[in-house]
Amino acid sequence: MKKVLVWLSVMAMAAAMFAGCGQKEEEKNGSAVGTPVEDMTTLTVGFDASFPPYGYLENGEYVGFDLDLAAEVCKRNKWELVKQPIDWDARDMELSTGSIDCIWNGFTINGREDLYTWSEPYVDNSQVFAVATESGIKTKAELKGKVVAVQKESSALAALNDEKNKENIALRDSFKQLIEYADYNTAFMDLEQGAVDAVAIDIGVAQYQIASRKEGAFMMLPGEENKLATEQYGVGFLLGNEDLRDKIQETLNAMAEDGTFAKIAEKWGLTDSICIGK
Repeated sequence: MKKVLVWLSVMAMAAAMFAGCGQKEEEKNGSAVGTPVEDMTTLTVGFDASFPPYGYLENGEYVGFDLDLAAEVCKRNKWELVKQPIDWDARDMELSTGSIDCIWNGFTINGREDLYTWSEPYVDNSQVFAVATESGIKTKAELKGKVVAVQKESSALAALNDEKNKENIALRDSFKQLIEYADYNTAFMDLEQGAVDAVAIDIGVAQYQIASRKEGAFMMLPGEENKLATEQYGVGFLLGNEDLRDKIQETLNAMAEDGTFAKIAEKWGLTDSICIGK
């Protein structure tokens, strides 16, 4: 009898171990992704609340291009949109724990292709330099010996630290100082005050910041030769969450086809940047 009980105990432990391994493998492969799409009633979008015009706080309300896109997607799928501002450094934890369903906020695909399940690109983006018009700076070569601002964890910072791009590394090393800011609003305020000479920044964000200040006071360095890099934005999902990705992609495609996507882009001054449906 004791032998039988021991044998049953061993088999139970083995079954539990097998089930545990299977669950870990399932999670590793990204199939444990939360509520099935057909049962969803809400979509929780994670975003950086200080990244205009894609997502930011204005008059006590979270607004932006990406949030408008998400709102239209939710409307068409009868979901409630939950706007969840996140610490950008903690975005992966927020996604993996299920606190958010996706990252949707000027999120760069390039260099992260294998880290998330992605929508198709919907914005072509570039990193540029913004300067005070009266500074007389016309080329990025003239930033040698200057103080340059950049947002931490940004695509512009990644471009300046890209070891594969010798030109950008040499440019970065020529600066008097490269200062990392928590957000681009603060960086532009310091540009206004003359505390920094230039801001390395996404073109869409630069357009917004320049347009929101005194007309003609600031400019982007002109020409393709003065850009840092180019990239594309997408919606990022937990690796393996293809069902939700496919549903949102289907909706975005329909919005592009009926002209709604273009109208939202026009509202936010991003018409020239969108690439979906082209």
